[in-house]
Amino acid sequence: MCMYSSEDGFANDWHMVHLGSHAVGGASLVFTEASAVEPRGRISPQDLGIYKDEHIEKLSQITNFVKGQGAVPGMQLAHAGRKASNARPWDGGKPLGPDEGGWVPIIGPSAIPFDPPYQTPMEMTLADINQLVNAFAVAAQRALKAGFEVIELHGAHGYLMHEFYSPVSNKRTDEYGGSFENRTRLVREITEAVRKVWPERLPLFLRISSTDWMEDGWTPEDSVRLAADVKPLGIDLIDCSSGGNASQPRIPLGTGYQVPFAEQIRKETGILTGAVGLITSPTQADHIIRTGQADMVLLAREMLRDPYFPRRAAKELKQEIVPPPQYARAW
Repeated sequence: MCMYSSEDGFANDWHMVHLGSHAVGGASLVFTEASAVEPRGRISPQDLGIYKDEHIEKLSQITNFVKGQGAVPGMQLAHAGRKASNARPWDGGKPLGPDEGGWVPIIGPSAIPFDPPYQTPMEMTLADINQLVNAFAVAAQRALKAGFEVIELHGAHGYLMHEFYSPVSNKRTDEYGGSFENRTRLVREITEAVRKVWPERLPLFLRISSTDWMEDGWTPEDSVRLAADVKPLGIDLIDCSSGGNASQPRIPLGTGYQVPFAEQIRKETGILTGAVGLITSPTQADHIIRTGQADMVLLAREMLRDPYFPRRAAKELKQEIVPPPQYARAW
């Protein structure tokens, strides 16, 4: 969950307390928010980044603390593409120009804005694409130096990788557009580039939007095919979200509404999957794992509401998480 609390991509004390509290709270894996691999890949000017070597120092302090609490620190690498350069949600979320702290140009697979208020992106050249792939690889190297032990490539929610694989936003006529193979080429290339620098012993996740919820958009069957394609390239788990590439779709929101995507991809490809979306109770999360719908449950908003959710869940499910000694007398 984006915190919109950075300056020039730098983590600070907010991130230490925010991420550290989840480790103290009993989470087994603690991810940063979407962390931009280049400055123009930020959703807002206040997004976290991993595009400078100088970002490593504070991030290292955070990973050391997270690991000290028995949790695994993970980093989500991202590029906002055509959804970049916007105000923070509590500042209105509107597109920002250079005179307001934003930037131009923003980039995307095609010169199609996300929505009329958004900037129209510049269609990326082949040189731009090559530079972007390298930016993800260099960001992964920095994440490794900072002590992270899991990387997730953010290819969902209408951000750049999703913009390329979805026919809703990709109207290119070169080798990165048109066919399924061409539209998914960028995801494969980023995966391969990151895997070359990310040790085999450390997991690499890919977050996708399993469907665009739109006619003539990306489908769950496309997601199955993509998962099968990236598995041999070194992706260990598919984080199965959905939507985000258009403002018009009607999404049937409900408890665990995205879990069937994780189940389908898992069963049809054999790859590990993570379930997300309106998972709010310990018994619900436990049921997802016990019934083989997914291999992992990833929580976001519920963990913002209660950073100690894992400890509450353990108590409800009659399991045990050893608390920090400072807190032991309260359990």
